[in-house]
Amino acid sequence: MATSAIRPVSLGTPYYLNLFVKETRYEFLKALRNRMFSLATLGFPIMFYLLFGVTNRHTGPGLNYAQYLVAGYSCFGMIAAALFNLGAGISAERAQGWLEVKQASPMPRVAYLGAKVLTCMAFGVVIVAMLMTLGLTLGGVHATPGQIFHLAGVVIIGSIPFASLGLLLSLIMPPNAAPGVINLIYLPMSFCSGLWMPIEVLPHWLQKTAVVLPTYHYAQLALNVFGYARSSATLIHWEALAGFTCLMLGASWLIFTRSEAKA
Repeated sequence: MATSAIRPVSLGTPYYLNLFVKETRYEFLKALRNRMFSLATLGFPIMFYLLFGVTNRHTGPGLNYAQYLVAGYSCFGMIAAALFNLGAGISAERAQGWLEVKQASPMPRVAYLGAKVLTCMAFGVVIVAMLMTLGLTLGGVHATPGQIFHLAGVVIIGSIPFASLGLLLSLIMPPNAAPGVINLIYLPMSFCSGLWMPIEVLPHWLQKTAVVLPTYHYAQLALNVFGYARSSATLIHWEALAGFTCLMLGASWLIFTRSEAKA
């Protein structure tokens, strides 16, 4: 009696697409319900803008400070979302054993990481929308629809380098130390890169060293939307962020491969 060979079931693109959509949905709901993450990520840029943007409508030659801070704090909030969701989030899941469960499941790794990145981008859209609303209604900011969409696009795409940095940090940080380490990294970088104030008011030596920071190039791309960038040559800033992303992803892949081999 002939026996028929058992053939593996081929799962098509719709299956993986549906899996990716569901993982992204649940990841976003988890981040939204995590009050420490959602309130801090959305609350700090809004609070700082109300304190320093709405109450200080300084308009100098070629500078509307409230408009400047819409771009700066949008980047600031996006960086926090990327670093805390991927850096602290994956680090905590690794300590809880949840990351091992994900690795053992048939879910592709791209879906796991992609869901976290898309969640960060979604928070970035909310941050830009809230800051722009406050700027237009309370801060005396004037922006065209093209500028609003341009800023949102820069903030969203520019989050990828910091998501890759968060991935690297998640692999090397102890879970309990993750929030403190992330604050020690991104707060000084944000201050030195001109996200809180024009970089020209900082000490001269800080202005020179800022150009090596990814946050500086991110800030210049966002500020260029309103014409406040130090240079209109945006290609060099995108190249710097792309190089930083490749460096972070390369280091993450090397560390993850070694740890997986040991396991």
